[in-house]
Amino acid sequence: MGDISESIKKCILILKSAKSDTEKFAALFMVTKLVKSKDCNSQAKKALFEAIGFKFLKKLLTSNNVQDDCPPSVYKSVALSILTCFCNDPELSAHPEMLANIPVFLDIVQTSDNDDYDDNLIIISEAYTCLQCIAEHEAGQKALIEVGAIKKMSEIYSHQSFQTDEALNILVKLVSRYGPAAWGSDPTPFHSLVNKIALDFATDQSERKFELATILSALLYSCNKTTVVPGSSEETWPQSIYKALHDILTSKIGKNQRDPALKLAANIVDLLGIEWTLNDEENPKKFFLLLLQLSAIEVRMQLEDRSFKQAFANADLITSCFIVLELSVNYMATDQLDLEQKEKQSVYTSLKGAFNAVVSILTKICNDKNRDKLPDNEKVFVCAMVRVLVSWIAQETTAMREQIYALLPFIFSLANDSFHAYRARKLAEKNKSDGEGMDIDTSLMGQVDLLRLMLPALCHLVVEDKARDIVLNLKEEDILYESMNFHWSIVHYKKPPIPKSERGKVKTQPEPELDPKLLEDMKDSRAAMVSLCNIFMNLTVLAPKVVENSILFNTLLKFIFNNLPELKNIPENLVLHGHLAVLGLLLLKQQASKVKKNDFSICRYIQSIIRFLWDAYNVDESNDPTALVVSMTYKEHWNEIADLWFLGMQTMSGVLTIVPWISEFAIESGWAEGIAEMLAKVKVGTLPPNVKSAFEDFLCRLVDSNEAVIPVLKKGGALKMCRSHRMMDLGKKLFGD
Repeated sequence: MGDISESIKKCILILKSAKSDTEKFAALFMVTKLVKSKDCNSQAKKALFEAIGFKFLKKLLTSNNVQDDCPPSVYKSVALSILTCFCNDPELSAHPEMLANIPVFLDIVQTSDNDDYDDNLIIISEAYTCLQCIAEHEAGQKALIEVGAIKKMSEIYSHQSFQTDEALNILVKLVSRYGPAAWGSDPTPFHSLVNKIALDFATDQSERKFELATILSALLYSCNKTTVVPGSSEETWPQSIYKALHDILTSKIGKNQRDPALKLAANIVDLLGIEWTLNDEENPKKFFLLLLQLSAIEVRMQLEDRSFKQAFANADLITSCFIVLELSVNYMATDQLDLEQKEKQSVYTSLKGAFNAVVSILTKICNDKNRDKLPDNEKVFVCAMVRVLVSWIAQETTAMREQIYALLPFIFSLANDSFHAYRARKLAEKNKSDGEGMDIDTSLMGQVDLLRLMLPALCHLVVEDKARDIVLNLKEEDILYESMNFHWSIVHYKKPPIPKSERGKVKTQPEPELDPKLLEDMKDSRAAMVSLCNIFMNLTVLAPKVVENSILFNTLLKFIFNNLPELKNIPENLVLHGHLAVLGLLLLKQQASKVKKNDFSICRYIQSIIRFLWDAYNVDESNDPTALVVSMTYKEHWNEIADLWFLGMQTMSGVLTIVPWISEFAIESGWAEGIAEMLAKVKVGTLPPNVKSAFEDFLCRLVDSNEAVIPVLKKGGALKMCRSHRMMDLGKKLFGD
């Protein structure tokens, strides 16, 4: 007790020697004075706290068995007065006994609308102070989450009890710290709370309106998207926020009003999609165009003629505008929005101005000698700039090319760092044991995979000679292959092995459904792999010499040989199956000299490619037994794989001339005969010319590669097929002149 004053030592002695609760309670009045004195340092507070004992304080807070002449509120008031002083000390606010009694504080603030407390609102105020102090520290935040503080604070605000803003502030602090995990799987508390706040936001005309905008932003940003979005259309908050933001952004406002409004708009479109902006039945485009224009203007204002440090000072606002721009660009690319020519021109001008500003500041960073020494938070902001830029490049394939080429090495460096950090985080999450779900990763660079977001733009860039040369000179294909492997590990998800103790037992429960987040990740990784296939296809076709001699591309070919046959045969995988199959064929054509006939993996791969090409067309599923149709399983995705199928047939024909022994698979599998049988049934004059050419060219190459196919085709009805569809070249090969 070296640093504790004599008066406090004396008080501690009295507390410890008290023989009854009454004596101890009397001593508390001395404590209330002492804890506020300048002599009461952290060590003294801790000693006093332990001398009193939380058990006694809890008794004062919760007991109603008191002397007749003393109301319970007096005991509560004294106890809370002391606890409030103790809570101001960080060590004591995180003390296990303090945390263990969070439910007591919550009970007090939850009953704040009871008549008992009308005369003594200071008790509630002090209970809130204790909770706010506890919520400042990680241990306290965890404890609050564990006792269901989120739900309780939501209820308090929804019921409009006393000091509801304090409840809201604690809630925002918790959800900002823990994100979606804090809300749990039941979206009801979220919807109830946000419905109420959004209504207040829409109706409040004071400056509090903009404080509520900031709070709503935090809540929307942290919500559990998978549980909140599906039922959001049944709730009132999307419309309330729309009305309020429409009113704000169409009014004459200053920066202090505009900034929180733009941030909130970004968070809600990120959550609900750009479609949310199209709520006005009379003029659905109006608010969308306004928001896009305001965001583009804000980007220019914040970035033009500014240093990176100046821009970074407003990173939150700028990033919010980037979200609006990215989602708008992506939405317009779907052609769901019918814009007039004048509107298109206006949008293009706004976007080009904004992206010029982005390119300009990225160029400044790129040319800065300290660019590789940026702290993580600044690097993340640069990544946000790159992210929005690549969304534009993916759609606008001609603008600012030279500046973008100059930036590419820097952009790839960032994207690669981001990918590696993201992959490390995902692997760490995968390896994490159950029960640690509340812990979050603190690596900022690992939150988003920038390389993944670049893939659609990269599909276009590698078609351009200069960009492709940069990609190959940087050996970026190596990282893209790493990305392919990473996304494959997600797409090809394998359930954890059944424990030995459970094996052999009769299953009484149905198979548990996969986690929605995992399904979402699988869907995104499929799309990523499709983009990667397109990039590799373009490189294979446009840089054949590089591919032919590349060890990496040979490794990629083996990857496809080994993994395509393992891809689950489900409708969701069809597009990916086609892309991997055709990429494999293109690579096989370039790397034919390295392929061995006795390699079992190639056999399984060829079977997979045949399955993809064979299953596309049939007559069995047609209403007319003489009409060739795209099969039902392919129909849904045909716009994505039609060109792929034709490319696959064409490449297969080319591969046959280089690797003739592959023809054996086409014969033995029954595919060759199946084509003849199918086309022989098709009515004269109804076979589309491009389909006819694809099949005829393939069958001609097949005959050239292996004459053993001739009797097989004849058996399948080749004569009728050739006559019906005027397959002259094939007819000559099969039947002579």
